[in-house]
Amino acid sequence: MRVLETLKMSNPNLKIQGFYTSEVREGSERVGFEVVTLDGRKAPLASTTISTSESLRWPSVGKYKVDLASFESLALPELQVKEDTDLFIIDEIGKMELFSSSFFPAVLKVLESNVSVLASVPIPKFGRDIPGVARVKNHPGATIFTLSQSNRDALREQIYNQFVGSLCRC
Repeated sequence: MRVLETLKMSNPNLKIQGFYTSEVREGSERVGFEVVTLDGRKAPLASTTISTSESLRWPSVGKYKVDLASFESLALPELQVKEDTDLFIIDEIGKMELFSSSFFPAVLKVLESNVSVLASVPIPKFGRDIPGVARVKNHPGATIFTLSQSNRDALREQIYNQFVGSLCRC
């Protein structure tokens, strides 16, 4: 998000599409995640507090139930390739999102377009990537940065510089 903010400040005319995920907290406890579009619209992605008869059939990741219908209704339209789009933000391409049978094909269409993509993927657990994540990481032209709390400020400038060159409309 800091790279996005810097890009928008230095290039206010950029046409950016996409979404990010955000934690939902009740006090100090994380109770879920929501998907947020870049224009601020929000929808639930996953929750520990939803318990309806419908949610019993939802996929689970750890203690979270994933609301695929809610996620798809907000995230998928943001992944439609438009002629004037300069950059896609996809945060994240992870296990919860990949439960959607429509999500990964939409991501692949974005990757095959001529539009730059800034996406986040999870670090592999137990040394193995999720197959869809591995495919994204191995996509031609992909550059992988491993972020941590100790390097994120230094990498922000490096990532920003990488995107400025590809986004310049000279």
